[in-house]
Amino acid sequence: MINTRLQVAYDGTGFNGWAQQPNARTIERELTRAIDRLHDARGDVVVAGRTDAGVHATGQVVSVLRQGGPPTAALPRALNDILPTDIVVTAADEVPADFSARFSARSRSYTYDVRLGQLRDPLQCRRELHEPRQLDRAVLDTLAATIVGEHDFRAFTPAETEHKTFTRTVQTARWVDTESGIRFEITANAFLRHMVRTLVGTMIVTARGDRGNAPELFPALLTGSLRSEAGWTAPAHALCLVHVDYVSGTGSDPRRLRGG
Repeated sequence: MINTRLQVAYDGTGFNGWAQQPNARTIERELTRAIDRLHDARGDVVVAGRTDAGVHATGQVVSVLRQGGPPTAALPRALNDILPTDIVVTAADEVPADFSARFSARSRSYTYDVRLGQLRDPLQCRRELHEPRQLDRAVLDTLAATIVGEHDFRAFTPAETEHKTFTRTVQTARWVDTESGIRFEITANAFLRHMVRTLVGTMIVTARGDRGNAPELFPALLTGSLRSEAGWTAPAHALCLVHVDYVSGTGSDPRRLRGG
């Protein structure tokens, strides 16, 4: 079998998340069906990040062992001829036998878009959060800088969770200006469920100056606080998985594999 990496983009609006579920339209279900139609046999379809319902991706990465089917170079076009219009395979390449889209990943990067001002954009409402209230940008920048490093993020994931450990290492976190407002960009070794969305929601309510969300209280949330002490979970539709970074091999010249 050939171990193959696929780079995948999708509009998450019409899906009930990545993972297969009974009687639900999911990205994994549609992609697996397309792969099965083209191949004699395959292994498990392994994904870098299991996105929730409504979350988008431009740089999702999948690995799969496959037998038969089209040549690797022709695989994206063959799959896209079968896939629905809201999923696209943008690239395919052969990777070492021990490569896993999930376990070989060094980091994952997400963005979260926020439109500022009184008017929402009906053409972008499925891609961004509309925030009509005034936000203190200096507060947002300070809180984002606080997130960088190794922290206990249990305050930023649902209280009922399957996670066993809550420590994650955030490599970069920042707010940047966009044409319509601001965007939160974050890269970490891994993420908890709803982690980015709850970080965004907590930062926004703090930057609004809402009562009970003083900026000086934010650092304590990164030390294993209860979920109830953090802010709201921002909606899924403005979140996008944009990049997955890999390093495979050992020694002074490792092979780098990038997605996104």
